[in-house]
Parts: sequence; structure tokens; C-alpha cells
Amino acid sequence: MNFFEQQERSKRNTSKLVVVMCLAVISLVAISSVAVAAILALLSQRDPNAPFVAGSWFTQMIELLDWHLVGTIAVLVIGVVIAGSLFKHFQLRSGGKAVAESLNGRPIDPGTTDPEERKLLNVVEEMAIASGISVPPVYVMEDDSINAFAAGHTPQDAVIGVTRGCIRLLTREELQGVIAHEFSHIFHGDMRLNTQLVATLNGILLIGLIGYILLRSAPFRRSNSRDNSVMIMLAIGVILIVVGFAGTFFGNVIKAAVSRQREFLADASSVQFTRNPSGIANALKKIGGYQAGSRVQAANASEYSHMFFSRAIGSAFSTFMATHPPLEQRIRRIQPEWDGNFASPQPAAAVEPGPETDRSHAVLGMLGAAAAGALAGAQSPAQAPLRADASRESIEAIGRPGARHVAYAQQTIAAIDPELREAAHDAYSARALIYGLLLDASSPVRSRQLDTLEQHAEPEVYRYTTRFAIKLAALDPRARLPLLGLAMPALKQLSDAQTATFNSGLVQLIIADKQISLMEWALYRIVAHNTEPLPHSPKTAALGNLRDECQVLLSALVHAGRMGDSQASAAFGAATARLPFKEMEFLPRDAVSIAALDTAVNRLGQLTPSDKQSLIQALALAVEHDGFVTVTEAELLRAIADSLNCPLPPLLA
Repeated sequence: MNFFEQQERSKRNTSKLVVVMCLAVISLVAISSVAVAAILALLSQRDPNAPFVAGSWFTQMIELLDWHLVGTIAVLVIGVVIAGSLFKHFQLRSGGKAVAESLNGRPIDPGTTDPEERKLLNVVEEMAIASGISVPPVYVMEDDSINAFAAGHTPQDAVIGVTRGCIRLLTREELQGVIAHEFSHIFHGDMRLNTQLVATLNGILLIGLIGYILLRSAPFRRSNSRDNSVMIMLAIGVILIVVGFAGTFFGNVIKAAVSRQREFLADASSVQFTRNPSGIANALKKIGGYQAGSRVQAANASEYSHMFFSRAIGSAFSTFMATHPPLEQRIRRIQPEWDGNFASPQPAAAVEPGPETDRSHAVLGMLGAAAAGALAGAQSPAQAPLRADASRESIEAIGRPGARHVAYAQQTIAAIDPELREAAHDAYSARALIYGLLLDASSPVRSRQLDTLEQHAEPEVYRYTTRFAIKLAALDPRARLPLLGLAMPALKQLSDAQTATFNSGLVQLIIADKQISLMEWALYRIVAHNTEPLPHSPKTAALGNLRDECQVLLSALVHAGRMGDSQASAAFGAATARLPFKEMEFLPRDAVSIAALDTAVNRLGQLTPSDKQSLIQALALAVEHDGFVTVTEAELLRAIADSLNCPLPPLLA
């Protein structure tokens, strides 16, 4: 099942979740109605000293259980569920950051020098660049257990969370397996579904919380023989707690049903990503042999239990309501020959290779000589164009990157100048790097850009920009997007005002030469898409209704290839043949404005996953028509894919 099929499945599961939630709410309404009728029938007895008659009480309860009572209860229950869900949706609107902070996570400084944290960040950076997404912020939970999670709505607001025990006790290889597992949840829509599930279930769990509040407050109310308000409050509190228990039960069943099978799939994706089954398998064995296991002590761990790498909480119904499959089953699916013995974890070495060291030697060893030779071709000078089928191979790898992509990412990071790599981890110098990438090769234009930047940027950022200008001018063009990805966690630390100033500076740099190149647009598009607040999710659009937008996008991409007129027209025709349109006009270069291109990409972002797949395949046909793919075409293709939330891995030679 490829990335787009997984996305479609995730959307279907979201619809199923709504149906299951409706059934759960109906059940809660029924339980609440019966409980309220039973309590009212009991309280309505005129003589409290008279013996209790079950038949009379039951008859009265049935009489009270009319549509008026049921309707009132339904309105109240549904109102509480909706209010609780909307409140949690509002809480989680910032994405994974809100989840991490709820679990007492602390953001790791991208420039940290702590060896354990540096080891973790290096692994996350390599995985992100290998998979085609910007590096997500990483949070650490000061917990001795071995666990991790991915949270967020989209790759743009995703975060990775890891416990201290996971960093301290796992080797780099094992940590890589765990992080690859979490990246699988980001790719395949699991992360978004898990976040939606938290918000949706919060309304159900809120009912029980209201019951507890009523029970605690009832003893402090004054009462007399004529006033039975305390009894009524206690009765309502008991009812709500019973309903809350039922809601908790339904919620745990839903979480278990959603989570368990996806854990198997994420384990398999981790093995495919790293081509190293022992990494994730050994991590699971250490959890089984560790006294603290994977149990997370954070107060809100139960609320987010289905998001974790392994079981974060215990359960009285361990088999039926467990959010994760048993460790034994997960390990045997990865290593069928496993002898059944768990490992006793010891603190792992946190030493990371230096910039001059080949960080991918272990991966190359697993790949073998043939794959290593192919990788060596991928690391050739960036000015050399890629073969035509590199784009199709990259599309096939969306959501399913492999060890060759990881090795390429490791080599690319190691090849970046150490000063630039370090600068990407600081909020001031990271902005300077992005500004520097937009500086023109022409001295007069570059001078105008720097004059403009001096007026709009913060003084420290401007000084860094002039300092890095020469090194950035000499930067391997194929390292531009990886460097941009490395800088993203630092850019996400900016305040709203700083982000607005930064983006304004980018615009001023781009328009300083009175024209905007597609490469400048691609870089700006990636930055804006990953740092600006996410817009409200629009209604899904059909590809057949976006003919004009496809026409603008394809024309721009073909012009970026700098082909001759006849070859450009042929490339445009080959691409449009892949789309459901009879006739499309190849627009001249001056008819494709950046504003029109921005609008087109925004609209095309509303497509269904299957339509996005058709569109990206058509774009690939356009760039590969002349038999090779230039660096500019590759970066444009990846920038467009990023805007469509389809993380395109690096194109390999």
C-alpha cells in the first residue's frame, strides 16, 4: 500500500471514527436516561420509611422513561460531548507542540551540545531529510521509561517526543528504528487521526469529570429535611460518574481498535526505512527487559496513550483494551527466529561522529556493494543532472523512503560546511542562512538586496547574512533544501512578530531585482508553508474542477526546465495526457505570475490523495521529458509536493 492509498485509508478511518463516536454517544444517552429515570423513581417515593418494592419502582421508572426525558438527556449529553471536543480541538490547534507540552515535554534546543540529545537530533534530522519533510521540533520527557511519540495535524506542525530513558538506554541503531516508526505515523495519516481522536474523546470523558466535581461539592451544600438538593446532586454525580466510566470504556475500545493494527504497519515501515530489523526489534526487547518498561508517568499519559511507541499505561483489560499489541507479537513479526529472551538495557554510548566522519558507513555496510555504488553516484557533484526516472523513483518512495535515502541524508549533512550546519540550529543565524540562499549571483543585484535587507532585518541577522554570503554562494545546490530543513526547528521558535518580520524580509529580497524566479518562489513557499499558521482546512476539491490551476502549475514547471519551444510544448503535452482534461493551453512564460502560481498551489492542496498522486505523476512527466532532471526542476518538484503535503524524498542519481 503506497503513501496515497494510506492517506485515503486514513480519511476513511476518520469517517468510521465519526460513526463509532455517534454509536458511543447514543449508548451514553441510553445509559444516562435509564440511570436518571431510576434515580428519579427512587427519590419520588413519598414515604422514605416504607419498604422498597422493586416491581413498583421498576414500573415507575419505565413510566418516567418517556421521550421528553430521553430528549432532554440527549441534548445535555450531546452538548457536553460537543463542547468538550471543541474545547480540546481549540487546545490542540497548534498541533504537536500542544500535545508535547501536555505531557510535560521540554523542547530540545536545536543547538544543544548534550551528547545524548545531540545523538537524538542527528537521527531525527537524517530521517527528516531522507523522507522529504522539514526537520520537526523534538521534545524530551524527563521519564526513565523507554517510549516515544509523534503528534500533530500535518508534517508542518508535527513534533517528535522521546523519553529520557529512550535516549539514555537505546543505541543509535535502536533509536533510529524507533524514530523511523514514528515517522511512519507522520507519513500515513496516523498522527492526524490520533490527534483528532484525543479531541473527539475528550467530550465523552468530560461527562465523568463533571460527575466527580458534583460529588466533591455536594457535601459542602447546606440541606434540611425539606430540601433534598444534596441527595439530588449526589445522585446526578453518581449517574455522571457511571456514564463517565462507560465513556472511558468506549474511548479505550476505540483507541485500541484504531491503534493496534497501525503499530504493526509502523514497525514494518521502520524496517523498510532503515533496512535494519535489529534496530527496532532490539528496542522492543529492551522495553520488555526493563523494569520501568514503557510506562509513562506524565499525568496526561492515559489521554494520549494511543500515540506512543509502546504501551504507556497499564489496563485492567490488558488484552481487550490495550492500545498496542503485545511486545512478543511485535518482535516475532520483525524477527521470527527470536528466542523469546528480552534484553536488560544499559546506558548507551552517545558519541556522535564528527563532521569529517562518514556518518553513513553502517548503512552502507547493510546496503552492500551494489547499492553503495549507486549511492556514490547520488553524491556526485550537484551540477550533474539526474536521470529521468529519478523523479518517478522518488514519487514511489513518498511515505516509504529507504536506507539509500537515509545514507544520502547522512552524507549530505556531513558535506555541509560545519559553520553553516551549526548556524542552522540558532534562531538568529538560521534566518540569515535563508536570506543568504536568496542572494543573487550578480554583484549589483546582491548589493541592492543587502541594502534592502539592512533596512528590514534585525541587525544581528543582517550581520550573519553578510558573514555567510560567500559560503552560501559556494554551497552545493542540492544541499539547499537539506539546509533549509535543518533550519526549520530554529525558525519555528520565532514569535509571531519575528516570523512576520522574517517573511517580510524574504519578500523584499526576492523583489529587489524586480523579478521573481521560480527557485526563489520555491524556497519562500517551503518556509511559509512550514512556519506560518495553518489555515482552516478547506473543503476537498476534485481534480477535474481545477483545470486552470493545473495549467498554471504545469506551464511554470516546464518553463523552469529551459527547454526549446518545441520540446517544452511536447513536455507539457506529455504531462497533460496524464490528467483528466481534453485540452490545456501551454501558457507563455510571462503569463505565469508568482501570484497565480501561489493561488494555484493553494487550491490544488485541497485535492484528495488519489488526485494528488495523479498531479505529481504528471509533474514528473513534465520535468523528465527531455531525458534528465535538473537541480532546479528537482527542487521545484519537491517544493510543490511539500505544499501539497506529499513529502517527496530526495531524487537520487
